[in-house]
Amino acid sequence: MHYLQALFGLENKVAVVIGGGGVLAGCMAEGLAKAGAHIAILDVNIDNAQKQSEIIKKYGVRVSAIQTDASKKEDLLCAEKDIIAQYGRVDILINAPGINSSTPFLDIQEEEWERILDVNLKSMFLACQIFGRRMITQGEGGSIINISSASSGPPLSRVFTYSVSKAGVNNLTQNLAREWAPQKIRVNAIAPGFFPAQQNRKILTEDRIKAIFRHTPMARFGEPEELTGVVIWLASENASSFVTGAIIRVDGGYTAMTI
Repeated sequence: MHYLQALFGLENKVAVVIGGGGVLAGCMAEGLAKAGAHIAILDVNIDNAQKQSEIIKKYGVRVSAIQTDASKKEDLLCAEKDIIAQYGRVDILINAPGINSSTPFLDIQEEEWERILDVNLKSMFLACQIFGRRMITQGEGGSIINISSASSGPPLSRVFTYSVSKAGVNNLTQNLAREWAPQKIRVNAIAPGFFPAQQNRKILTEDRIKAIFRHTPMARFGEPEELTGVVIWLASENASSFVTGAIIRVDGGYTAMTI
């Protein structure tokens, strides 16, 4: 147990979880707390963020909920100020905001296109700038984990703009991994397969579920807790010290399939 604690323990690390009021990111935040990290949950929905913070409190770490629209630089700068005032530093950043739409391509309006790209991609650009700069200033390295998707490439049908945004997340991740390696800031992405959360349930018709299962060797959906292990691994400077620029797929074998 001492060996595993030394390898994966996150005691006294400070993790910022953007989108942490959601099901998947909330579970990630809880996993980091169980490993010993203090947690700052940023979410546009403060009620969800506060509910998640109440769950995390029982693990004996410090936790705060901060209402933040991650697509707005001013919001993120205010959140960073609060976090530094409370915790003094940032060691881990989880970028997990996300919205979706099943609008057919010819019916997509500019407003919808821009909003999805703002939430799914622009927010990560801004958060990486703000919290990445903080990590560089601290001079002790850090771990940034961006949440991508199985739709990042090849793209899934019915989620056109979402797929474009997640392809951008992968490119952003690999570019930053290259640029910040000298500062010992590791930048990786997790690409989940099908974990039915609120934003994608609306496109999961019975026929689509059958098609997904036919294309997934494990023939089932993922459970939120099944993302915890890879999050803790990537967050730990000991366990994943030579891992950067990676897109880790947690999808039951979905992207290993062709026909």
